Parts: sequence; structure tokens; C-alpha cells
Amino acid sequence: MLVRLLYASRAVDTTADAIESILHQSRDHNPISGVTGVLCYGGGIFLQAIEGGRMAISELYGHIQRDKRHKDVVLLHYEEISERRFAGWTMGEVNMTRINASILLKYAERPELDPYSVSGKVSLALLEELMATASIIGRA
Repeated sequence: MLVRLLYASRAVDTTADAIESILHQSRDHNPISGVTGVLCYGGGIFLQAIEGGRMAISELYGHIQRDKRHKDVVLLHYEEISERRFAGWTMGEVNMTRINASILLKYAERPELDPYSVSGKVSLALLEELMATASIIGRA
């Protein structure tokens, strides 16, 4: 059974090295457990979609909730899926510096990444549009 989970969290350490460490760890560990996904980061906030087997995603989300590098972890959306949306990526990263502010304004009150102020479905729609219009880094 494949599932997709979307969550938001706030970075405890917002330095480039700390964010890169999270991406590096994801890219190293996810292939072993069959997890794919995409990560958006902006303004100290992560918006991440992960997909894979139900148990693998459940275990990973539990790890993220306990990870000291994250705070305010909130489940935004969870669904059973028939196919992966991010099958080619162990952890892709949306390049938030290339985002047109009008895309963010389409889904929120202000032109910033704030999944805490919108529904999970809106966050998922935003993520889909960001993937369609932004550069994706780190497909491996």
C-alpha cells in the first residue's frame, strides 16, 4: 500500500549547513526504505511531501516528529495513492529563490511560504504548482 504524507515544520537551525544536512540525510536514507518526496524550504519553514509504503512513511514521520532539528511539526495531508508523484526523486528540493511571488499569493494572504495558515489541500496544490513552475534540485 502506497501513501503520501504532507507536513510542515519550522527549522530550529536555519543556516544553510543545517538545511543541507537534512537534505543529505534524506537522500542517503530514503532509497533504503523506498521513500521518495520533495521538500520546500523558505522563511524558516519546511513543507515536505513524502511517499512510499505505509509503514516506511509512518516510521519516517515519527522520526521527523522527534528530530531536534524540527519544531512545530504538523500533519497537513495524508492519503493512500495508486502511484507515486515523486518516483524519480529520493528527495527533490524546490528552489524557493526562483519562485514568483504571484504563485504564493494565489494560495495565501501574503507572498510567503506559510502552510500553517492554509488547509492541507491548499498546501498540496501549492506544492504541485511549485513543482511545475520552479527549479527542482537534487533529483537523485
